[in-house]
Amino acid sequence: MADKSFLSWPFFEDRHRRLAERLEAWAGGMVDNLPHGDLDRTCRALVTALGSAGFLAEAVPEAGTNAQGADALDVRSLCLVREILARHSALADFAFAMQGLGTGSITLFGTEAQRERYLPAVRAGHAIAAFALSEPDAGSDVAAMTMAATRVAGGWRLDGLKTWISNGGIADHYVVFARVDGVPGTKGIAAFVVDARTPGLEIAERIEVIAPHPLATLRFDGCVVPDTALLGQPGEGFKIAMATLDVFRPTVGAAALGMARCALDEAVARAKTRIIGGKPLAEQQLIQAKFADMALEIDAAALLVYRAAWTRDVRRQRITREAAMAKLYATEAAQRVIDEAVQIFGGLGVKQGVKVEELYREIRALRIYEGASEVQKLIIARQILQGQTLQEVAP
Repeated sequence: MADKSFLSWPFFEDRHRRLAERLEAWAGGMVDNLPHGDLDRTCRALVTALGSAGFLAEAVPEAGTNAQGADALDVRSLCLVREILARHSALADFAFAMQGLGTGSITLFGTEAQRERYLPAVRAGHAIAAFALSEPDAGSDVAAMTMAATRVAGGWRLDGLKTWISNGGIADHYVVFARVDGVPGTKGIAAFVVDARTPGLEIAERIEVIAPHPLATLRFDGCVVPDTALLGQPGEGFKIAMATLDVFRPTVGAAALGMARCALDEAVARAKTRIIGGKPLAEQQLIQAKFADMALEIDAAALLVYRAAWTRDVRRQRITREAAMAKLYATEAAQRVIDEAVQIFGGLGVKQGVKVEELYREIRALRIYEGASEVQKLIIARQILQGQTLQEVAP
């Protein structure tokens, strides 16, 4: 049974505790009813189920004038949902998170017409969203982006590649970032909402990874979108991307936290029933020391994750440093916790179909996507060296 005592921490309000209780009850039965054998079908089924149950409302606000800006998303709710879903099913967490990330830029910076067009279907689970930032030679270094956005009559022509795009191949729209007319650096980037069926956009490759998720490389070849596809102003794309990641980066730490809690539960259950030397493994002092270390890592990660979320929700402050700390520590700690769980399981821990083996594959990507651990360290150091001053959130 996962530890839920953290819900009594002062970071949370009663509405968060009610959300956690409702989601816990739903998620417990959700995993057993998932379709198997077809990854795309499973992800679509998860999006539909999350929408029908109302949980996508935590990631995608209602369209309307009050849906825009810093007040639109409650980061504590996002983190709670991701933690609970990841503890039950990493793929369910993925389905939820991508609906939020793929509309976050529209929520924060979109016009009322853009929000009305895209948010309702994604919120209901009737459409799938995606966020297309990375390129073959521009992942951690966004400023190295080469995808081109060229002004044409009545709109923009997009040319280039995007890769490692989650929901690539199954999404109904992509938030795409491109360089405007060759303007260098971060000041030359713009953001666009591109419908998946737009001529000139094709799936160049589906990418298979160690923990199966829908990923793809997208090719844009003379892909023309109207002026209404532009988010914000030309040159604001970098700001839009970073503000979106500020919101969702702590939630990656929350997902890692959920996986770590699951690994600890699995390891404790195994150690209580596995007999070594005539007594349960759990009575061995070396194993008890491992459990102490694992529990410590989990609580430290939880404190960092929910501090970041609370700071943005309540203090209304930018959380660039806090989000980087939460994402860095929680993902690295979860890797250590899950590795220890595999070790406690012994040979069984690397057998396919065993939960800790699945977690071992699932956790690895979280230390890379939305800013690798090394990038998070640079962000933290830069904030310290600049004498970080907390600022009000203002997308």
